[in-house]
Parts: sequence; structure tokens; C-alpha cells
Amino acid sequence: MASKTDQSVQTYIDSPEKLKKLYRRVIFIASLSQIFGGAGLAAGITVGALLAQQMLGTAAYAGMPIALFTLGSAAAAVLVGRLSQRYGRRFGLTTGFMLGGIGGLGVVLAAILNSLPLLVISMLIYGAGTATNLQTRYAGTDLAAKNQRAKAVSIIMVSAAFGAFAGPNLVGIMGEFALSIGIPALSGPFLLSGTAFLLAGLVIFLWLRPDPFLIAKAIEDYRKEHKQENVSEDTPQAYSKKGVAAGAAIMVLTQMIMIAIMTMTPVHMGHFGHDLGDVGLVIGIHIGAMYLPSLFTGILVDKFGATAMSVAAGATLTIASVLAALAPGESLISIILALALLGIGWNIGLISGTTKVVDSTVSDNRAKIQGNVDVLIALSGASGGVLSGMVVAGWSYTVLSLSGGVLALILIPIMLWTSRSKSSSRVA
Repeated sequence: MASKTDQSVQTYIDSPEKLKKLYRRVIFIASLSQIFGGAGLAAGITVGALLAQQMLGTAAYAGMPIALFTLGSAAAAVLVGRLSQRYGRRFGLTTGFMLGGIGGLGVVLAAILNSLPLLVISMLIYGAGTATNLQTRYAGTDLAAKNQRAKAVSIIMVSAAFGAFAGPNLVGIMGEFALSIGIPALSGPFLLSGTAFLLAGLVIFLWLRPDPFLIAKAIEDYRKEHKQENVSEDTPQAYSKKGVAAGAAIMVLTQMIMIAIMTMTPVHMGHFGHDLGDVGLVIGIHIGAMYLPSLFTGILVDKFGATAMSVAAGATLTIASVLAALAPGESLISIILALALLGIGWNIGLISGTTKVVDSTVSDNRAKIQGNVDVLIALSGASGGVLSGMVVAGWSYTVLSLSGGVLALILIPIMLWTSRSKSSSRVA
């Protein structure tokens, strides 16, 4: 007699319409969690550098919070990826979001106590929310057809835009609220972040069932066992190391460039007299640009391929970096345009890179490898965060931005080179 799991899987195999219905439900639940997750990520990013500058009394280490929570997200990416591989997306994502929420509230306490050690610990834990927010995009691809994976990622990222745009624009309100309850103004956004991450985790825990990764893995195993030849239409039969490496390279470079310039933009604006409201507007538009173009980006990646779109990402990031370097510090419009292009370039890079990684893995290693790739993304972000403050302190924001442009240009020949030899390095 078939087991309960076998019966459940057989139901989805026998009814493609039911499988599509589950896919749509997963997209909806993942998207809903991203509204909260996006707000949690964005609010903390907006004032992280300013909080560090206030507590440390220097801009030289203003990139430390970004570096800490991206470093923490590296460890969390491994944790979430392995938990997802073993127990499913629901367990892995819930754990990550809950840790991120605890970290965000810990930052609030650190600001109240003016405790640097607590700030360091809390920012590291807060990084779990960042890692989980990114890994939620993979949940949408578990049940998607091969030619719809980029679109699935993009739908979830579009949802994140609502929270991501709202977060920075609530900075002023949350600052006033923080002052009204007797805590530092810059801790207010982290109060929002912690709460938002906890709500995102709650959405995943309550409603992401049945688990899309476990269902997809069971279906793939069933088809292999019964030697169904058409499985190759939606699922790769081999793990491609070169494909994973190329996808990782796209996301690592775009993340480093984006984090470095974004981290120091609020500090740069402060030097030219812009207030917290201006900073919130710029970062809000930037993060909106990171997510809102996603639906179009997904369609383009599915149509033209990840390699072509990764070249477009490199070109967009180059233009953004040069504009950031040349934009007058007093010109709010110029800074907004530069940061918007920076967000669009990151968006194209993340979706094309994600698609390449998903297409190059199989269910037996997919979630684990996705977590490992996100570790590299987090470490590149941490490097960008640390170096950004040092570069600006030692040279200038202009030098930092131009350096980002050079890295973006490097991305183009790397992708063209990998595309010429993409058929190699296939292992069973």
C-alpha cells in the first residue's frame, strides 16, 4: 500500500492542474512574506551606517553595520540552505526570519544601552533576515517549469518592493516614534525591521504548506524511479559546476558593487547637508528599483537567457557607478538617478544569476548549493560594506563609485567567456 507521501505526490503527478494551483499558492505566500521581509531589510539598511557613525564618532567605520549583517547573513545562508535541503523551505525560511527579527530588536537594545558589543552581536544575528529574504526567491522556482523560473523569481521580488520602498520612507516616522517612547531616533527603524522579519517568518510558518521543495523533490524522485523521460523538460539531469560558478559570479560582483555604493551614499549625502528625509527618499527609490523591475527582468531572462542579461547588468552598473561618481553632492535628483540605476543593475544581475544556479542543479543538492552560493553573495556584500567606509575615509566617494564601475566592466568579459564554454564541465 502506498505511503501518505507517495499518495500526495501521485495526486500532483496525476493532476497537473492541482500542481499548478499549488505553484500559484506558493508564489502568493512567498510574495506575502517578502512584503514584510523587504520592509525589514530596507529600514535597517537606511540607517545602519548612520547609527554606527553616531555610536563610534567617525565615518571611517560607518560601513561596519552593513558588513556585520552581511557577514551574519553568510552564516545564516548556510544554515537556511541546509535546513531547507533536509526539512523543506518552510522550516528553513521560518528559522531564518525569526533569527533576523531577534537581531533587529537586539540592535534597538544596543542603541538604548549605547553598547558596541551588543550592536556587533545583534547585527550579526540580524543578517539572518537578510539571507532568508534572499533565499525566499528560490521557493518560487521549486515547482516552476524551466522556462518560467526567472519569472517566478521576479514575481516574488516585485512583492518585496512594496515593503522595501515603504521601509526607508517610514524612517522619519519610526524615528519620531522612537523619541516619543524615550529611545534613540536611529533605533526606530530597527524596531520596524525586527517586527517585520518576525511577521515574515510567521507567514511562512503558517501557510507555506505543503512544502514546495519537498513536493518537487518527491516528484523528481518518483519520475526518475519510474524512468519518465519527459522529466528533462523541467529538471536538469546533471549538476553543472560551470553553470553554478557563472551564476555565483554574476551575483557576487553585482552584490559587492551595490552594497559598497549604497552603504556610503547616506554618509556622502550627510556631508552635503541632506537630512534624514532625503536619505530615506533616495534609499527608498534605490531599493524600489532593486525590486520593481523584476517582472520585466524575469520575462527578459526567460526570453534571452541569463548570460545576455548578465552582460546588461554589467553595463547598467557601470553607468550607475560613473553617474554616482560625477553627480554633484548637492543635487538630490542626480543622486536619486544614480542609485535607481544601481538598483536596476543589481536586479538584473540577481535574477539572471539565480536562474543560472537553479538551471544548473538538481533536487538532491539544489537547496544546499543555493545556500552556499548565497554565502558568497553575503561575503561579497560584507567586503563591500567594510571597504566602502575605508575607501571614502582614505580617498573619496568618487573613488569608491569609480571602483564599482571598474568591477562592473569586469563582469562583461567574464560572462562572455563562460558562455563560450558552457557546454563543458557537466558531471553526472
